[in-house]
Amino acid sequence: MTFRDDVKLNSNRARRSSGGGGRVAVGGGIGTLLMVGLFLLLGGNPGDLGGLLGEDQQQLPAGQGQSQSQSLEHCQTGKDANEHVDCRLSATAESIDAVWSKVLPQQAGIKYTEPGLVIFSSATQTACGAASSQTGPFYCPMDQTAYFDTSFFDMLNSLGAKNAPFAQEYVVAHEFGHHIQQLEGTLGMSNYNEPGQDSNAVRIELQADCYAGVWAHYASEGKFLEPLTDAQVRDAVQAARAVGDDNIQSRQGGRVRPDMFTHGSSEQRQKAFLAGYSSGQMSACDTLERGVYR
Repeated sequence: MTFRDDVKLNSNRARRSSGGGGRVAVGGGIGTLLMVGLFLLLGGNPGDLGGLLGEDQQQLPAGQGQSQSQSLEHCQTGKDANEHVDCRLSATAESIDAVWSKVLPQQAGIKYTEPGLVIFSSATQTACGAASSQTGPFYCPMDQTAYFDTSFFDMLNSLGAKNAPFAQEYVVAHEFGHHIQQLEGTLGMSNYNEPGQDSNAVRIELQADCYAGVWAHYASEGKFLEPLTDAQVRDAVQAARAVGDDNIQSRQGGRVRPDMFTHGSSEQRQKAFLAGYSSGQMSACDTLERGVYR
């Protein structure tokens, strides 16, 4: 989606993290990055990486290594969002806030509260543990904050998607979808140690994809964004397919193992996003079969 050039942005919506020692020790190389992407690109908790990969995770003692943060003073208008990735993420967050502040009370009877948004480089410290650029975008429920290293979006190209603006916005909307689940009290049902195509982990991730679609359905009705084009929808769908478990597993050179799925197949992720986008209804995203939406 393209932001309207003259819309005014809140330069304090996102924080840029500087420093913040500590890192997740996950090795190196594209194979490891893809494995991390499978787990974390759209949703996992960096605190669980050590057990998942069978490696030690380096974490800082409580109260040490906290990142210093600053607002994004250069992000003043929609034109800035169209030109700079960090401004785009911050502006996307403002658009998502505007949509969910209306949709969540109307369709689920829950008051929306804004999650934090941190943009970092190389490494940062979170309430879920130390994170590095290798962990990719993720949402930490312990501090209700979404974290992004913008350089990680380049990985979309290696997974067969375009690093396009709306693909990036879809990723932000997915992470904010996990915040919606946190507000609903369901995010904790996900367990990456119990994977599988019918697992709660997959159900939670597909619901977050669908919630991203719900945002896209309403986004251009607000003040921030121009109407969504067919080409931009294709960018988001392509990104959703790129981060499917089957695509990532096959690109790692291994066979596709549905019993190890944590995020859903490419087809499932595409369908989940489009279900939310076409309907604008949280009820279309009821992967947990709770039947609680209006």
